Amino acid sequence: MTINTGQYPITHGVVAHGGARGISRSSPWLPSLLRKNGYTTCAIDNLGEWRYGFAQGYEFYIDPTRRRALSINCDNREINRRAIPWLKQHAKEQFFMFVHYWDPHTPYLPPRAYRTLFYKGDPHDPDNHTLDGLIEHPLGRTWQETWFNKLGGSITDAEYVKALYDGEIRYCDEGIGKLLEALDALKVSDDTLVVLTSDHGELMYRHRIFFDHHGLYDGNLHVPLIFRHKDLKPARIPYLAAHVDVAPTLLELCGAAIPEKMEGISLVPWLRGQKTEPTREFVVSQECTWQMKWSIRTATYKFILAREEDFYHTPMRELYDLRSDPDELINIADEESDVARDLECRLETWIAGMMSKNNLTADPLIEHGITLGKAWKAPKCEA
Repeated sequence: MTINTGQYPITHGVVAHGGARGISRSSPWLPSLLRKNGYTTCAIDNLGEWRYGFAQGYEFYIDPTRRRALSINCDNREINRRAIPWLKQHAKEQFFMFVHYWDPHTPYLPPRAYRTLFYKGDPHDPDNHTLDGLIEHPLGRTWQETWFNKLGGSITDAEYVKALYDGEIRYCDEGIGKLLEALDALKVSDDTLVVLTSDHGELMYRHRIFFDHHGLYDGNLHVPLIFRHKDLKPARIPYLAAHVDVAPTLLELCGAAIPEKMEGISLVPWLRGQKTEPTREFVVSQECTWQMKWSIRTATYKFILAREEDFYHTPMRELYDLRSDPDELINIADEESDVARDLECRLETWIAGMMSKNNLTADPLIEHGITLGKAWKAPKCEA
């Protein structure tokens, strides 16, 4: 939602996966804006039938996952079998194509040739206990029965599962390469802007969050954002960006007007080497799917503020020094209390300002409540 609207969830209203709200009629929508600017729009994706309204603005909506019982098992080869023929048919048009690859996603099941590329060991070693806590995870037993049993039985080494994720990324990289090769073969690479990003990362087995993407740690929030075009200056920009920046950046690069309702910034001056100062002082993130939390991240610190206790009984206030502790393992909220108070104040001020702007009388996370994690809080029946 945020990628397509250029608005924060507190504005466009969709604060949780599995919530009841769809796209607000007042929110701008990237595919619709590009179509109005003369682009032929196409999605190779499976989100269109979700009630949120992702299919808006697309002339073509192609869903290869319908061949699969579980849509996320549709791999890059199946996606490319639809994407590349479409490219061949429409390469001479001014087009916008959204290609959604699912490979690096739970459950990690790359082809067999990729499963040990990044792993040397015994995934079934009885003396390895790195997955001991998994069975207590609400999805642990399900994963053991429906995922790990496809890998040869009981898995004990968490590093093996992590290596499967790396294998998925490697496999998906090759699929993306095939798509780029198709642009080259069609002789449209120089005229085509390619953007690679993701909606989330994965946390592996830190913080007892096993191979999932809930929580506001950097393993989930720090995702790739790569722009490729011959007119852009090759560089790694060491500043903060956010999903709200994607739509305004694309619109400016495509010569389209950026709606005033978009809240992100266009990154074009940095991509062209025209600006060198930091993009912003901080980014704000939120989750209301598995946990009810806000976070504020600067270049050096991350502060996480919970609105209610989570399943793991994590502290309600967390502060991490990202320079010395990039994996966010040491909560220093008590030791660095001045820093924690300052960031909490900045975060609450930002939330209050956005609530006022959007005429909200309550924090939308509290008002909405968590969705998929609700079952985790339900009392368990005693035998």
